[in-house]
Amino acid sequence: MLLELAIGDAYGAGFEYAESDFVSLYNNLSQYVQHPRHKIRPGCYTDDTQMSIAIAETLVEGQPWTREVLASKFVTAFKRDRREGYARKFYQFLQEIEDGSQFLQEIQGTSDKSGGAMRASPIGILPTIEQVIEAATIQAAITHNSPDGIAAAVAAALMSHYFIYRLGQKRKLGKFLQGYVSGIMWSEPWQGEVKSKGWMSVRAAITAIIRNDSLSELLQDCIAYTGDVDTVAAIALAAASCSDEIEQDIPLPLIDTLENSAYGKDYIIDLDSQLMGLVAG
Repeated sequence: MLLELAIGDAYGAGFEYAESDFVSLYNNLSQYVQHPRHKIRPGCYTDDTQMSIAIAETLVEGQPWTREVLASKFVTAFKRDRREGYARKFYQFLQEIEDGSQFLQEIQGTSDKSGGAMRASPIGILPTIEQVIEAATIQAAITHNSPDGIAAAVAAALMSHYFIYRLGQKRKLGKFLQGYVSGIMWSEPWQGEVKSKGWMSVRAAITAIIRNDSLSELLQDCIAYTGDVDTVAAIALAAASCSDEIEQDIPLPLIDTLENSAYGKDYIIDLDSQLMGLVAG
């Protein structure tokens, strides 16, 4: 799950809000591409993956699922490995604060954008729907304590849970989410550019999963939307990597050239193994 999430994020980072002509020209899965405006090096992941790592570490370590623990994890993950990709103001905020306590004291946490959803996929390993909903809500409310921000995070976590625990066919994913997360038409197909609202990325990811049967097709489809495509791809690939209806065929060049820094590919693969080891039998 985490490896696929990171690849989707890193590949999508080269296309985030890029012009449609650029996306059409380079979205061929042959390599990571340099974004036409941003400085993120091809093959490097962004905040979507870094915050998902923080969530996964909290689960693997069996730490209490509290605002305080999670905020500390978010700060620790950033401070040990400062990287581009965060929203400008949030990046500056993380630069200036010292610890999780200060994070909670000073954060303006009412956003309805995608930050709560982009990091929620690892929560799907929890054994019950009720636990997934509770955990996704707690973590999202730290930074995205709005009805839509929380709904997007819960839906993203339930997507991976749905496939991990074989709760139904992928074509019924939207209908499943409708039953647990009200207020958004998750089963309605997404069309066009994906803007910054969290529910938009999740709906686009659902649509792409339903209409594709391999991870390679899925990744290209996520990027083809244009807009906030790194988040769409991260959410979609994390969930789809757990589906037995989807061929696991990410091109080797994207696996081989994913960054392998201290918290890069090898670290992610090891953490991924530990995370999936928590799945209830």
